[in-house]
Amino acid sequence: MKALDRFIQRWRIGQAKRFIPVQARVIDVGAHEGELFESLGKKLQWGYGVEPLCPAALLRDKFMVVPGYFPAQRPPEGNWDAVTMLAVLEHVPAAEQPALAAACHGVLKPGGRVIITVPSKAVDHILAVLRFLRLIDGMSLEEHYGFEPADTLRIFGAPHFRLLHWSRFQGGLNHLFVFERTG
Repeated sequence: MKALDRFIQRWRIGQAKRFIPVQARVIDVGAHEGELFESLGKKLQWGYGVEPLCPAALLRDKFMVVPGYFPAQRPPEGNWDAVTMLAVLEHVPAAEQPALAAACHGVLKPGGRVIITVPSKAVDHILAVLRFLRLIDGMSLEEHYGFEPADTLRIFGAPHFRLLHWSRFQGGLNHLFVFERTG
């Protein structure tokens, strides 16, 4: 990853981690190399990351990252405090989104949170230019399909989730959604 990729990643992580409780058990979908877990430090009890580009399992003191795709690859037990998907949902085909939301509901404890960042549609064009200029690596940009951020509300809606927080950041180019598991 280039410096600008890492800067954008750290900004997303900073937005998300405000909503992760202390001593949380967190599943990070699209975990890369565990940067979210490392940034949580003492706030993290245990982390389980799933990353399709991970060549082999990565085990650290307070987390592990395994190769694969969520929800096919996930921990067997539930009662997790949070599931994070930072710049992930725009890569998930529409047909797979209901199963993704159901799996999040299944692994979370009641009151657990799904924390999602998704870019505005305009970001795809900006990232393509930045990648052309070799300023970013733009991981898996070819998977972007013009995801509409407002669809996040439909995917993670009632009766299984309720919206706790929505905001924009990075000059309105990115959206942060925080949902709470109901029932």
